[in-house]
Amino acid sequence: MQVFVQGKILGIDAFMREAGADDGAFAGRSLYVSLLAEILPRTLLDQLKLSRMLLGSSGGGQFLVVLPSESMGEAEQFFHFVNERLAAGCEQPLRVVWASTENLGDWSDVRKRLNESMDRKLGILPDLSPAATFQPFVPRSTGVANDYFRSGIFGKLRSAKRAGWDPDALGLIVLDGGSPSWPLHDTPGEEALPIAAHLAPGDSENDAASTAMLGRRSAGIPLWGVLRGDVDNFGARLRRATTVEEHVQFSVFFKQFFAGELQVACSMGEFWQRVSVLYSGGDDFAVYGSWDALIPFAREFQRLFARSVDEFLKEYPGPEGKTISMAIAVAASAEQPLVEVYEEAGRQLEITKSLGKDTISVLGRTLEWKQLTEAAEIKDSMLRLIAEFNCSPQFLSELASFYRETDLGLAVRTTRSRMERFDRPWRFHRRLSRLLEGPSRDREFQKARAGLLGEFIGKNQAHVKLRPSGRVALEWARFMSQAE
Repeated sequence: MQVFVQGKILGIDAFMREAGADDGAFAGRSLYVSLLAEILPRTLLDQLKLSRMLLGSSGGGQFLVVLPSESMGEAEQFFHFVNERLAAGCEQPLRVVWASTENLGDWSDVRKRLNESMDRKLGILPDLSPAATFQPFVPRSTGVANDYFRSGIFGKLRSAKRAGWDPDALGLIVLDGGSPSWPLHDTPGEEALPIAAHLAPGDSENDAASTAMLGRRSAGIPLWGVLRGDVDNFGARLRRATTVEEHVQFSVFFKQFFAGELQVACSMGEFWQRVSVLYSGGDDFAVYGSWDALIPFAREFQRLFARSVDEFLKEYPGPEGKTISMAIAVAASAEQPLVEVYEEAGRQLEITKSLGKDTISVLGRTLEWKQLTEAAEIKDSMLRLIAEFNCSPQFLSELASFYRETDLGLAVRTTRSRMERFDRPWRFHRRLSRLLEGPSRDREFQKARAGLLGEFIGKNQAHVKLRPSGRVALEWARFMSQAE
């Protein structure tokens, strides 16, 4: 009898935070989780001498395989061994939980049984083999573990050609070794692991650029940031699958899209030296790089996602899984730990997804994707006024103070404040006119200045609320005009 086995890797957040301020170890841990989710089910099938075709889906910290019922005993022993090795590797270890059920009934019934079995296992103590139950627990130090993830994973990834299984290794995975092993890049006759593994080059071709180096490659202020993205309502899309084939089809499409398109996007000329991948999951991703590269990268990736999903899901009703939201967090300084900026990007992503779908949080504001395009155009107009017409960059700071005045004014609920807010757009015109001093008879200058006014306020000149895309464009231009 066929048995569905669903596995999940737990403890990922605590495991990644354990890296602390060691950026290389943090990036290595993130990439390691992606590798583990792909290599673990493939190794299971290899040790059971079963066909690769029995792998349904993998990636994003989980997997689904189909096993014959007589192989379940060996499969459980394999999972026990994995948990023992993971527990001995770090103070905050990962662990694998699994659920199984027979391939009986409709897929909706099978999925329900799998979810109920998995829910019972979440939150309980790790499953250990009976022989290891009373063995002393001796975790490795964080320093030893960080060396493995920094040097053995992150340090070797740019030059590695294969990733393999090694039961004696600290994390069970080695690069350019182990057995079995799989190619990391397309190889004739072999299927590569579906993982985005691009790392921006450092001083040499085999070294990855540090966050500080990525910051120095930025235009304007030398800072770096983290971009995180997540498909909207992906879980709901999976729950609407009526057959296991449809479930696998959805899972494989999104995983391969993130792995493939991230790799392609990072290889583009304007990104390959300035953007590195942290991970690509089943419905989400994270990259880090020069702050000014992350904004156009997000726009390009959203365009690719919309085009691909519209084609793939065109016959499926409902908006679930058809949009993506993202968030960009910029480091406060070049020396800020990667883990802190990564978590801030995650916090901003949660906020923007709670406000609406198909949006991006960037430079302190949440925008729809079309508004981000508007912000890019406004930013270009501001920089043109500075570069071509010699306007003082000071007007950017003055505009920022006007936004703060507007925010304070909107908080006051009085008749007088309402009258002041009504007049405020005209004050905006006067202030901008004083700041943007240029050749008064230059038709191009006057056109550019009038266009900037219109972009900030919109067609309704008496509107009391300035457009959020203008605020993002303003911060964008301020960052571009600064240098340390």
